[in-house]
Amino acid sequence: MSGWEEQLRSHGYRVTDQRAGVLQAVTELGHGTPEEILVRVQADAPRINLSTIYRTLEVLEEVGLVTHAHLGHGSPTYHSVDDDLHIHLVCRSCGAIDSVPARTAEPFCAALEHDHGFSTDLGHMAVHGLCRSCREDGQSSTG
Repeated sequence: MSGWEEQLRSHGYRVTDQRAGVLQAVTELGHGTPEEILVRVQADAPRINLSTIYRTLEVLEEVGLVTHAHLGHGSPTYHSVDDDLHIHLVCRSCGAIDSVPARTAEPFCAALEHDHGFSTDLGHMAVHGLCRSCREDGQSSTG
């Protein structure tokens, strides 16, 4: 039995083809909205609908297999939970999403804790700006 199957069962959930398909789609996409995950899953299961995707993502998040971040306007973006906590870098010009280790923000988070008593949840953190490629192409830094 795989680790994800055991994780579902240990939380009282059954292992289903739908859950396997959604988890596989999230893993393959890296970062995906429910709508993008739906398209990927429908390649193998054309009758699955968006509400099933949302319900399945809720279960997978509850048991700690996926997590989400709000990387822009609209739907949240889901990704697999891995051992390396990371921050999302979102390019507002081309839409590229990159990830950097959460330790990059440790000084900032320490200052928030010290100065404001605020404990930061880096798992949902997204920083918006311009990626290296767009900056080199001369894209505007305003927006």
